[in-house]
This record gives sequence, C-alpha cells and structure tokens, in this order.
Amino acid sequence: MKITEVRLGLISVPLRVPFKTALRSVSSVEDVIVEIHTDTGAVGYGEAPPTGVITGDTTGAIIGAIRDHIAKTIIGRDVDDFEDLMIALNACIQKNTSAKAAVDMALWDLYGQLYKIPVYKLMGGAKKSIVTDITISVNDPEEMVRDALNAIDRGYDCLKVKVGKEPEKDIARLSAIRGAVPKETCIRIDANQGWTPKEAVRILNGMQEKGLDLEFVEQPVKAHDFEGLKYVTERSYVPVLADESVFSPQDALTIMQMGAADLVNIKLMKCGGLYNALKIASAAEVYGVECMIGCMLEAKISVNAAVHLACAKQIITRVDLDGPVLCSEDPILGGAVFNEKDITVSNEPGLGIKGIEPGKIKYLD
Repeated sequence: MKITEVRLGLISVPLRVPFKTALRSVSSVEDVIVEIHTDTGAVGYGEAPPTGVITGDTTGAIIGAIRDHIAKTIIGRDVDDFEDLMIALNACIQKNTSAKAAVDMALWDLYGQLYKIPVYKLMGGAKKSIVTDITISVNDPEEMVRDALNAIDRGYDCLKVKVGKEPEKDIARLSAIRGAVPKETCIRIDANQGWTPKEAVRILNGMQEKGLDLEFVEQPVKAHDFEGLKYVTERSYVPVLADESVFSPQDALTIMQMGAADLVNIKLMKCGGLYNALKIASAAEVYGVECMIGCMLEAKISVNAAVHLACAKQIITRVDLDGPVLCSEDPILGGAVFNEKDITVSNEPGLGIKGIEPGKIKYLD
C-alpha cells in the first residue's frame, strides 16, 4: 500500500453556543482536513484545528507544513514501513504539531485498514466505550448555571468548567454551579494558564474550603512554568492536571520526574499525534501517573482518533472529548458514535472514517 497523494480541505462547523475560555472566544470549528490516498484506493483521514493561541498553529501554517514538508516526505512510501514513516514525519519539520497530528492519524488509519483491524485494537484494545465530560464556558454565573443544568438534563454527570479570566469571580461562578447541580455531579475546572502560582494556591484552597468539591484543576499557571506548576501541586487542596505544559513525551517525562503535576493531559494536537501520545501513555504507566485524553475545538475526525487511544490504554482514566457534541452538526461519516456523554469506538478497520458529507468540505486543490 503506497502513498500516492496528500489532499487538503477545509471544513466549517458551527458550535451550539460560543466557546469561551481565559484565552479566546470561538463560535465555530474551522479545521484543516487531510486525506492520504494510496495505490490500493484506500484513503486515510486526518484533521487539525488552527489553535494558534495554544499550539501556535494557524490554518496557513498547517497547510504550509503539510504541503511544503510533510507531503514530500511521505509520498511514494509504503504504509507497511510504519515505524520509518513515523520517524520521518516527526523529523521532517520542527514543531508544527497540529499538522503532524493530522497526518499521523491518517497514517494510523491506513495502517489499520492494511491489516483489517481497528486502531484501538492495534494499540491494546482495553475497552470499547468511554464517557466524556462536557465543557462549560466562562460567562456570567447565571448563564453558566443555565449551561450546567442543560448539560445535566442531557445526561452529563461530569462538568469541566472554564475559569481563570477574573479570579475573584471564579469562586462565585463555581459556587452558583455547585449549588444548582446534583450533589454527586463531578466538577473539574480549567484555568487555561490564567493564574500565578501563589494566586492559584489561594484560589483553589479557598474553593475547597467553601465545599466546592473539585476533582482537579487543569493548567492553573503558564505553560512554561514547570516550577510554578510544582509549587501549586505541592500546596493545593485540589489535584493538578498538566495540559499546555505537555507538548511532547519529553515534557511529560520531565513533569512526572519533578512531581510537578498529579495528572497529565494528552492532546494529539500538542504532542503531534498518536505515535507520540503512546509514548506519553507509556511513561505515565511507568510513573503511575493517570492521564486524561483531551481535545481542542475539533470536529469528529481528530477526536475520533483520540477515542481510539482512550479505548486502547487503561492509564487514560479521564476523558474530555466533547468537541463533536459542542458542534451543532456532524458532517463526518463513520467513526465513533457520540451519544452525548457516551462514546463508542468503531470496530471498522483503521479509524473507521468513511468520508465527509458532500458539500461540507472545500478542497484546496
């Protein structure tokens, strides 16, 4: 199975409600789609969101990295030479993790199709279904309560609440949500690098003292501040999850060796795809650090790849793959079934993606 062509396109999928964090506000998913074609007729699918505020990858950068570097590296090569392909993909250009992730998942898709096996079974096949949380964007407390109750009505029992924009208002927001939802509801918070280390400790301990019963806090400090992350982890009543601090297996290993976080978040767009994500999971297994699998604002192709990883590895104990259910429509054919919080992986060969609805993709060639 030789690679003959790399084709790129764009999709635009409206969100149900605007997505607001401490870093940005977004009203639709605008992603680059990758199709890798082969001489057998098999097609592998990948996807990358331009999340410049986090990854530094814009739409133009993703397209340029694939066209000018990655495509030239992989065209003409055999999918069966998988390890060599992965090494070449990661070496052909520095950084550009979103572009690499999109191509990486398309290659895994083809590799699974070649051997007629789902990717999650190639990786370990621990389980066939997972349960995700759902994100509650930063807004006024009343609106956040409405969004939280709507999520509960839809069957969600775990909420990931965005905080960090206005530290003094965050306690009020969370108190309002905690008081409105059932007592057993799991609440985790994501500060998106919004606090200083000392500020984070003060706020987090104040939240727990008020009985907010938070499961963990995601990335309370700046991504590069490993020492600050460690400071918070050692002093906070709330467990700490490293997210934007983890862009590579090396980052994950450093954080685990330092004891800088209680948990690690794996995102394909940060680490460059499934190949590197597996390395993070393996390090986590060695150090006994549980992982969450997360996503950016992405449509189903790339989130579907993350579902396969989550279903493959027991060390991934928490799931934040709500991208597709935040969208108002799903133009992607095949792949995992997203039934609100319940996600069931496809047993089709590869990643199980069949294509994109006609008229929903704008090809760039």
